[in-house]
Amino acid sequence: MSEHIDEEPGTQLPVRAGAKVDIGEMSGVEADVLRGVLRAEPVGRLAPTDHPTDHPTDHPTGPALSIAANQVANQAANQVANQVANLAAAAVPVSPGDCLASLTLAPADAAAGAAAFASPNPALTEPLAAPVSPGDCLAPLTLTPAAPEPPAAADQPAFPPPSPAIDATALASGPAGTGALALLLATVLDGLDRGRADWLGPLPPGGPAAVREAVAASGFGALPDQGQDPFEALAGLGRLLAWGSADPAHPHCAAHLHCPPLAVGVAAETAVAALNQSLDSWDQSPAAGEIEERVVRSLTRAVGYSDASAGVLTSGGTESNLMGLMLARDDVLRRRFDADPELDGVPAFAAGRLRILASDQAHFSVARNAAILGLGERCVIPVASDFEGRMRSDALAEAMEAVADRDEIPLAVVATAGTTDLGAIDPLVPIGKVAARHGAWFHVDAAYGGGLLLGTVADARLQGLHAADSVTLDLHKLGWQPVPAGCFLVKQAASLRSLEKRVAYLNSVDDEQAGYPSLLGRSLRTTRRADAVKLAAAFQTLGRSGFQELTDRCRALAGYAAEVVKKHADLELTAEPQLTTVLFRYLPPDPRDADRVNGVLRRHLLEAGRAVLGRTELARERPGTPPGRVRLKLTLLNPHTTELQIEALLAAVRAAGGTASSAFVRGPS
Repeated sequence: MSEHIDEEPGTQLPVRAGAKVDIGEMSGVEADVLRGVLRAEPVGRLAPTDHPTDHPTDHPTGPALSIAANQVANQAANQVANQVANLAAAAVPVSPGDCLASLTLAPADAAAGAAAFASPNPALTEPLAAPVSPGDCLAPLTLTPAAPEPPAAADQPAFPPPSPAIDATALASGPAGTGALALLLATVLDGLDRGRADWLGPLPPGGPAAVREAVAASGFGALPDQGQDPFEALAGLGRLLAWGSADPAHPHCAAHLHCPPLAVGVAAETAVAALNQSLDSWDQSPAAGEIEERVVRSLTRAVGYSDASAGVLTSGGTESNLMGLMLARDDVLRRRFDADPELDGVPAFAAGRLRILASDQAHFSVARNAAILGLGERCVIPVASDFEGRMRSDALAEAMEAVADRDEIPLAVVATAGTTDLGAIDPLVPIGKVAARHGAWFHVDAAYGGGLLLGTVADARLQGLHAADSVTLDLHKLGWQPVPAGCFLVKQAASLRSLEKRVAYLNSVDDEQAGYPSLLGRSLRTTRRADAVKLAAAFQTLGRSGFQELTDRCRALAGYAAEVVKKHADLELTAEPQLTTVLFRYLPPDPRDADRVNGVLRRHLLEAGRAVLGRTELARERPGTPPGRVRLKLTLLNPHTTELQIEALLAAVRAAGGTASSAFVRGPS
């Protein structure tokens, strides 16, 4: 049978920006989108109202509405949405004409309720002009792109005023200043706001075909003979991207370790892009190079390393893990066999004997990097983990003994501090001792859990991290930075010798002797962005206390989501959250359909543009639970998400699961 969930006439999924969706055919939870409840933060700019009023000051006269006023309005809307979510969770459908008799607003919130629904959302063709009261009926509404602003009166200036002409060849910075960049940034940011108003969901509706059609229709990506006005191009690009992106700042975009970036980090990133610094030589990035040195030093101290350590910013965990395994290979070959891997590669007597030991929950980049290094994926020996996803140190010791018995060479032990699915942190102290006993390089992939180092509270699970020979960090996860913000750290700076290269035009000896440093010998890359600048901006503005607050909030949200899952008989929690991920599944009436139904309900939510859930498979079925390995995953990295939004998301999962279950009808067994 096809996995497609049949829809009733009139409820086909929208396939492009502007496609209409009838709220009367939605569940109550899905209708929350039309009230702006699913936004991660209050909307600071709403479309101007053209409704007459006896009190002109009661409504904004332009496109701006204060954040504070909007927060009050959203509180009232959230109260209504919460009761709608409760109805949905109780399997009470909401259809056109149904009266919301059980929905009430507290008297103190009545004025706020009026404000919430009197101010039209730009995505509504028919704004709610009054607060919701007992007995009010839910009339069908449609979701369309933001209406164009009415033409300005002849005697009044247009809003906003027309932009001056800018040559597309204008530079972002320089002696002439950043004026052109400022105007173009304002244009693209306005486009982003308009694109978000076109569709308030976490990703575009209609699936891959709709996105492909929209991008093709826009013309972006083609190389025309004649260019377009920069303002028009950037306005269109911003609007297309905002509509057509998976928005990690949306509370229902919770699939991956893909964080919503801090505004301060994006602002610093813009400065870096404008100045286009490259960290392969001092004369291409004087200040940025010094900033990276200080950022790396802050991180090595957080790990517990001495001043003999070093590090470098990377593109992310995959690159950092590659560097760790490469240094491990070279260290073992030099130390144990007096080989010169830089010149001769892996000698014949060692080829086929080198082994990497990692948890069966380790990131896939460990095996892929082994292949890149010419060692082959088969050199990676998986070590058993417990049901919480943590490497078993006793299993590691047994695997190490087996390696020795086969006369193989233990190249490296890779521990994980924050697995992708369960957020598990391996027991670092005993693992480090096993690695040291067998002379293996100890690398810790802390791409996820390493963000805990930024806070004020030491996490006992990271005890022993300082014993690692190298560490991977990704602060575009639990660091809330724009991608990329990876970091590779080594206990001993001398370990980086494999990367040292002398190039006359970049790091000549006489320049270095004269005091001009070079970072070329620390990275696999030559041209390299100044990614440390955004980290420095975040460090400066948040401090340890700020990062602790963000981390605590996301972990609390994960705990809350787990408790909500436990409350529903048709949902099953796989394990208690260890960081900010929540693994669970929907349980259909027939447990034999569990894997298929969970896969279908996730794609249904994706195609509808209503939620972005992660999907994974367990290495083994868990005893005492119905059969099946497919699990859904929430990765909660948005500290501005609310508990109500978590409930609404899980209610949408249950509704989609019920629809998916009904699509599969089994015959006799």
